[in-house]
Amino acid sequence: MLIREANPCDAEGITAIYNDAVLHTTAIWNEQTADVTQRMAWLADRNKAGHPVLVAVNVAGDVLGYASFGDWRAWEGYRHSAEHSIYVRADQRGQGIGEALLRTLIERARDIGKHVLVAGIEAKNDASIRLHYKLGFEQAGYLKQVGAKFGRWLDLVFLQLTLDARRTPEGAPSHE
Repeated sequence: MLIREANPCDAEGITAIYNDAVLHTTAIWNEQTADVTQRMAWLADRNKAGHPVLVAVNVAGDVLGYASFGDWRAWEGYRHSAEHSIYVRADQRGQGIGEALLRTLIERARDIGKHVLVAGIEAKNDASIRLHYKLGFEQAGYLKQVGAKFGRWLDLVFLQLTLDARRTPEGAPSHE
């Protein structure tokens, strides 16, 4: 398996994984699938914003999973935090692909100076929550019944990982 930057040739594989998650899981709370053109536009938007989109591929170049992070919230004060997403092809789950993608995302976030990486995970997604705890994330919040899919309410767990030991952000006045 190789982890690399996604390119437009990966859009079909990314779209298939995305749509499977939409149709069969609560990992994505959207109810509408996407087409390849929409996922290509998403990829272009991420690239334009300077946010990584990574794919895990096998030797044949098949996309086994993908991951990205972007702005956690739109306001300038949140610029040091990012929220990430990781999706693995259904027949490839449990083989370490998600962990490899997450480890790479963590390093990318550190490399560009992010301070906190945030994960928003459906509260019953035990595998994802365990993975995040394994890599040092801590629970930072629990929101009850804030989403709905498949005819039921969904709870959202927020986990976070502090990526560095900075006491203050660069350029911000210290209030100590």
